[in-house]
Amino acid sequence: MSIPNLAHQLLIGEALKYAAHRSPERTAFAFENESLTYRGLMERADHLARWLRDHEIGKDEKIGCLFKNGLSFVEVYFGVSLSEGVLVPVNFRLVPNEIEYILNHSDVKILFIEEELLSQIEPIIAELTKIELVVIVGTAQKHFHKNMINYDSIYNAAVSISEIKGQKDDDAHVIIYTSGTTGRPKGAVLTHKNLYINGMNKCYHGQNKRGTKLLLIPPLFHVAALSLLVSNCMMEGTIVIHRDFQPEKILQTIEKEEINSMFLVPAMWNMLLQVPNLQQYRLDSINSCSTGGAICPLELKKKIMDTFENAGLHEAFGQTEMSPSTTYLSGEESIHANKAESVGKPSLNVRVRVVDDEMNDVPVGEVGEIIYQGPTMMKEYYKNPEATAEAFKGGWFHSEDLVRMDEEGYIYVVDRKKDMIISGGENIYPKELEEVLYTHPSILEAAVVGIPDPKWGETVKAYIVLKKGAQLSAEEVISFSQTKIASYKKPRVIEFLEALPRNATGKVLKTVLRADVLINNRKEG
Repeated sequence: MSIPNLAHQLLIGEALKYAAHRSPERTAFAFENESLTYRGLMERADHLARWLRDHEIGKDEKIGCLFKNGLSFVEVYFGVSLSEGVLVPVNFRLVPNEIEYILNHSDVKILFIEEELLSQIEPIIAELTKIELVVIVGTAQKHFHKNMINYDSIYNAAVSISEIKGQKDDDAHVIIYTSGTTGRPKGAVLTHKNLYINGMNKCYHGQNKRGTKLLLIPPLFHVAALSLLVSNCMMEGTIVIHRDFQPEKILQTIEKEEINSMFLVPAMWNMLLQVPNLQQYRLDSINSCSTGGAICPLELKKKIMDTFENAGLHEAFGQTEMSPSTTYLSGEESIHANKAESVGKPSLNVRVRVVDDEMNDVPVGEVGEIIYQGPTMMKEYYKNPEATAEAFKGGWFHSEDLVRMDEEGYIYVVDRKKDMIISGGENIYPKELEEVLYTHPSILEAAVVGIPDPKWGETVKAYIVLKKGAQLSAEEVISFSQTKIASYKKPRVIEFLEALPRNATGKVLKTVLRADVLINNRKEG
C-alpha cells in the first residue's frame, strides 16, 4: 500500500488511507461478531469504489443507502468516499412516501438497502424511476425491481484498476436531508473538506487519544454519528457499533470491551442512568462521555460524571448544515466555571456572530440569531437555490437559532426561530405534522408544539379544532398521523379546542399554546 499523500486535498478517503498505512492490523470497526481492520476496510472500500466506477458512477452521481447501523454502512460510506460519487443516507424511520421524495429529489442512481428494510421501498418502487440498481445486504431472494443484486456479489466481481485523479475536497461528499419547516426536507450538501475539518475539530476539542475504543449507538444516517467514522480514522481508534439503543447492552459492552469513549443524546444518557443494576457494572474504562443533539440539563451532567468517575464530559452544539458541530463545552467548564446553561464556545475553525434581523451584532448578553462562517459550512441545499440564498445571506450561514453570548464568549441557546421540537435527539418540525393533520377530513385546524417530557426532553402535542359536527378521538388522530409520517414525529398528546388562539393578523399564538393557558377555550374530544 502506498503512503497516502495528504498534502493536496482533505478527502475522507485519505483519512482512511492514513489510518490503514499507520495501523493496518488494528481493528477499525466491530459489530456483533464481526470486525474490520483498517487494512481490511481499506481493501473492501477500494473494491467497492472501483465497482461503482465500473457501474458508471461518475463525479457527483448519487448513491443512496437505507441502512440501520452495521459494518455494511461503514463499508459503503468509505467506498463511496473513494469514488467520485455522493452518498445519500436515508433515515430508515421514515415512511415510504417520505423515502420516495428523498430518493427521487436527490437523483439516487444506485440504492443500497438492508433486507430488513425492503418493505419500506416495495410500495414505492414503481415511483423510483431514477434508480437503476438496488443492492440488497442480506440473503433476500424476492426481487421486485428488475435490477436487484445481493451485496456480497460485489466482492466476488472483478473490478477495474483505474485510479481517480481529479477528486477535490470541495466536491460534494454526502447529502443529508433535514426535516423541512415548509413540509419538504432540504438536502444539505456537505463536502469532503466539511467533514474532514469537523473530524479534526472533534480531535482537537475532545480528549480521546490515539487508539481510543469508542462505542457508537446513535443512527449513522445522522451526521453527528456519521462524523465519528472520520474522526475515528484520524485517531486510529476502534469503534464498536450497536444497531440500536439498548441500555443494558451498552453497560455490558463497556465492561466486556473496555470501552473508552461514548456519545449519546441527553435522552439516551437519562435512560441509561435509570438501569436498576447500573452500579454492578465495571465502568472505569470510560474516560470520555459526549453528548449533543439537545441541551443537556445540569443535573443530568452531574449524574453522568458521578457515574463515570474517570471520564470527562463534553457537550457539542450545532446543526447538519455545519457538519455539524459549531460549539463545544467541557464538563469542567459546565460545572466548575458556572457555565452549566451554556453550549460552550465556538469550535476551532468556526467563526460565530450573534446578530439582529439586519445582521448587526447585538450587544453582549442580548438575544440574537447565531450565524456561522468556516470550512465546515455546507456547500448548498441540493436543487434549492432559493433556500441556499436565504441561508447564506450576507455571506454567513443563518442558523435560525436564537442565542445570547456572555462577556467570556460562552453561548446560551434561547429559542428556535421556527419552533423546532427536539425529542430524544430527533429534530421534529411542527409544520410538517400540521400539514398532515390538515389532510384529515374531520380536522379544521391544527397547531403543533413541543412540551416538556421527562424521558425524551420534549414530546409532540397537537391542538386540534374539528369541523362542525365532526367527531374524532385522540387515538384516531395519532393513528392517522402514523400512516402519513414517521412514527417518531407523530403527536403523543392531543387536545381539542373550539378555536386556536391568534393575534390580530391571524397568526396562531404558539406562545399561548406552550404556556397552556387556554383555560376557558377547551373542548372535550
